[in-house]
Amino acid sequence: MSRRRYRYVTNEAGEVVPVEVSASYEGHGDASGRVELMLDSHYDGLRATDGTPIDSRAKHREYMRRNNLTTVDDFKETWAKAAERRAQVFTEGGTAADRASRRAAVERAFAQAERSGRR
Repeated sequence: MSRRRYRYVTNEAGEVVPVEVSASYEGHGDASGRVELMLDSHYDGLRATDGTPIDSRAKHREYMRRNNLTTVDDFKETWAKAAERRAQVFTEGGTAADRASRRAAVERAFAQAERSGRR
């Protein structure tokens, strides 16, 4: 299996074309063959709401760990399960316990409205 390099060509077709690995390509002077990597540049000058500098991934991870915080991507599975559960409640009416719980909540709301004089 041979190794290949690819270069993104920005023509009308948006083609990705293979480029031979050679000395002439390695020293290519135009910018079209270069790859720009974004590393931690989006952390430059970043500070938390309390003023703590979190200008690198390591500092960001440490700040999150130290303050018992998390990001939304940690809840992907939790939210997917909750969405399935909501879909089941909306389509099938949920379980008997769900129905009883909703009925009790509605009864409490009506009783509270009657006590406060609203109807």
